[in-house]
Amino acid sequence: MASVCFYFQIHQPHRLRRYSVFDSKADYFDEEANAQIARKVADKCYLPATQLILDLVRRHGKQFRVAYSITGCVIEQLQAHCPKVIELLQELASTGCVEFLNETYYHSLSLLFSKHEFRAQVELHRKLMERLFGQTPCVFRNTELIYNNDLARTIADWGRFRGIVTEGADHILDYRSPNFLYHPPGFDRVSLLLKNYRLSDDIAFRFSNRSWNEWPLTTEKFVDWVHQINGNGYVCNLFMDYETFGEHQWAETGIFDFIEALPEKLLATGANDFRTPSECIESHPPVGDYDVPHVISWADTERDLSAWLGNAMQSNSLHELYKLEDPVKATGDEQVLADWRRLTTSDHFYYMCTKYFADGDIHKYFNPYDSPYDSYINFMNVLENLRTRTRGGSTRESPNDPRVDLKVPSGQSHNLGAVV
Repeated sequence: MASVCFYFQIHQPHRLRRYSVFDSKADYFDEEANAQIARKVADKCYLPATQLILDLVRRHGKQFRVAYSITGCVIEQLQAHCPKVIELLQELASTGCVEFLNETYYHSLSLLFSKHEFRAQVELHRKLMERLFGQTPCVFRNTELIYNNDLARTIADWGRFRGIVTEGADHILDYRSPNFLYHPPGFDRVSLLLKNYRLSDDIAFRFSNRSWNEWPLTTEKFVDWVHQINGNGYVCNLFMDYETFGEHQWAETGIFDFIEALPEKLLATGANDFRTPSECIESHPPVGDYDVPHVISWADTERDLSAWLGNAMQSNSLHELYKLEDPVKATGDEQVLADWRRLTTSDHFYYMCTKYFADGDIHKYFNPYDSPYDSYINFMNVLENLRTRTRGGSTRESPNDPRVDLKVPSGQSHNLGAVV
């Protein structure tokens, strides 16, 4: 039997407003644009998709089960602008058929730069899940499925997580299948659930692609692909952004009809079911090591960090941001800390990515900037204002204000690699 493990990521960042070198107010975030986007995505995706998942859970007598990882950033915006989404998710939580995973509250890259801040954001997120949904998560999901052996060691040392979800990277798996559970080297008590990226991406990216040789993707065809896993694995981990439903794949493509029909067709085989990540861990022991000495993610074809640390702008802005951690926390000012933590959200650095930008790919999705360089300049201007707040001084201390008004970092070319 192969168990389908559906996991959905829900996230929206607090986008920055246009912040020039001459700005002095500490109001960094474009609340109007953030509210507009939150309502738009809620109407197209979050509300209809969550209502559909709730209907399917009720229709199939708890045989249909899913998992969510929901960032603190998006919850703050939904509470302010679309509280009905939170109410529907709470209804789902009450069914006992939904598992909520733990991640960093601010969808940050803190694992790479500050273990102390990483733990703080994970704890903030855990408390949020307990307060809103009555669950204490026992499975961890890092930002963008970023993972390596060091993360596994950190999570194992905390002692309260039974599993981690991450990418099933071909260069790590080699000949092996992502449809088994694995464990990190030396940490048998932590199970790893690996994304089946081929089947996940068939839904998330290829569903409406008429040039795809498998288009149209019918429920019957997809169930047959899942059924073929039997004998070569126990689980089919379908991990994707929730915005797949209605936003990335518009309702007109038939994506909601596809998901609505999927449970009935899959359960009818008698050889497949749906399980949450924790239930998969309970049912299946790991079959071997998944040894990841270098960092992987679920981003782009490279499955690495280049979407956030692929050029000098990204590297510079991230390192300058985390240099401020101690000064920010030393102020004792909760607003300064909250602003700094919102700046740790990975999207700010994703907008600086120069890979494929001219091709109009997913790197431009909900991107408020005209170019990666525009994003870098804006971010660094905000960061310099925050720096002056940590010093307790004015935001314009001298005519030689160091905020950025260059097109690229001084002395750097556009193609320099990241310094991690």
